[in-house]
Amino acid sequence: MSSLLQPENVLFTTAIVVMLGIAVLEGVATLLGMGMSSFIDNMLPDTPDVDVDLDVDMDVDLDADVDLDAPELGHASALSSLLGWLCIGKVPALVLLVVLLTVFGVGGLIVQSVIVGIIGSPLTAWIVAPVMFIASLPVVRVFGLGFARLIPKEETSAVTRDSFIGRVATITLGTARKGMPAQAKLTDQHGQTHYVMVEPDIDGDVFDAGDQVLLVSGESAVFRAIAATGAVLDTDS
Repeated sequence: MSSLLQPENVLFTTAIVVMLGIAVLEGVATLLGMGMSSFIDNMLPDTPDVDVDLDVDMDVDLDADVDLDAPELGHASALSSLLGWLCIGKVPALVLLVVLLTVFGVGGLIVQSVIVGIIGSPLTAWIVAPVMFIASLPVVRVFGLGFARLIPKEETSAVTRDSFIGRVATITLGTARKGMPAQAKLTDQHGQTHYVMVEPDIDGDVFDAGDQVLLVSGESAVFRAIAATGAVLDTDS
């Protein structure tokens, strides 16, 4: 136990603790109907479809999986390309984060233990941590590719954030004011529930928990909305 709290190991121990904390929070959020995983997915930018077959042989060439300059990626940003390579958009981001933290934390502790056995003392975390982080990314990708194949197609129907425009959402957490967004949930055309951040499009409007709003535009991670009238609700239903 004392070795877990050594300065050389504290980053890896912290990663494991954070991973366990995320698991607990997700469990609580699910019981409350808040859907933390879906909320995080909708906060992330859209990712290009980097569809690469996973070779189940042990000699998988991870370095050749993706060409970030390929035409199919178009003008996607480097961040979006990286997220797509990590299978975000195909697999819930929270699942991939848990895998990353687990591989980084457990792998780092194992590496430090091996180093202690060889030279008698661990290396500084600032040497081992970057190496472990980079080494963890291919593992996350391999896991994501495998996990994506296990998810039924009907549960992974791709939708874009632009498709949320014109849909009715319900404020679920907080009070939305101009410049102060609150959490809202909506149902897409496939019947899936999404959690988004919403603020009023009109100065002076205030939306409280339970209010239904119509999404009229989206900017970055926040959608602008107006109060949903009876006619709009009838149309949406």
